Amino acid sequence: MPNNALSLLRAIEWLPTSSPSLSPALLGWLMEEDSMTRRFERHCGKVTVEPIREGFISAEEVGDDLQFLPTETRYWLREVILFGDGVPWLAGRTLVPESTLNGPETMLRELGTRPLGRYLFSTSTLTRDFIEPGTVSSLWARRSRLRLSGKPLLLTELFLPAAPLYLSHSPEGMD
Repeated sequence: MPNNALSLLRAIEWLPTSSPSLSPALLGWLMEEDSMTRRFERHCGKVTVEPIREGFISAEEVGDDLQFLPTETRYWLREVILFGDGVPWLAGRTLVPESTLNGPETMLRELGTRPLGRYLFSTSTLTRDFIEPGTVSSLWARRSRLRLSGKPLLLTELFLPAAPLYLSHSPEGMD
């Protein structure tokens, strides 16, 4: 499932936050403004990342997400699986316009097994333009455009079946 989940990232149906299928507990997870890595760390001993694909792709390969980013020739793509105590919890896809990758933001190409959230939320220059909830194959997802020093990147996250988000009906998941 984890590697197959990466293909699902391109098939998500995006929903308005007013959608009746989005409970308050679910919205609490999907609209999280802070680092999802930090939130996951409250539910496990260790969060780890397995990079699946990293490298430059063309604008044609970006697909529908191009509408949220400036038009450029190349984009840095990072696709990962995030694990909580060795269990796959999230499939993530980060798209970074090449023009964003200058100055301190060049680090986005060198994250390796470091969670994106650990890097993003360690800088005071981070802002978020929007968060959009979505669903695909009975799984929940979200998409966010973030800015580092005013330079954009797009993050899409798909919550895998074992993610604590699906425990939202229990008191533990209501955090």
